[in-house]
Amino acid sequence: MVAFADRDRQLVASCVHCGAEYILWVNEQDFLDWTSGSGYIQDKLPYLSADERELLISGTCGNCWKDMFGGMDDEEDETE
Repeated sequence: MVAFADRDRQLVASCVHCGAEYILWVNEQDFLDWTSGSGYIQDKLPYLSADERELLISGTCGNCWKDMFGGMDDEEDETE
């Protein structure tokens, strides 16, 4: 696990849906490895939350993701 002190690169990411800006701190080499295609984001940046990783992948923040898709899990649970 990367210690917070090793997160040496600041990223500013904006949600394409609501425009909210988020500041994420990552280890620069981890970020470069992911952006170069040498691994999955969850393997290269496991210390980021799922919402933070999704923001980097799709430009969608956690709140907007939940607004768009949040009910899907609840509906599936009701049919089981």
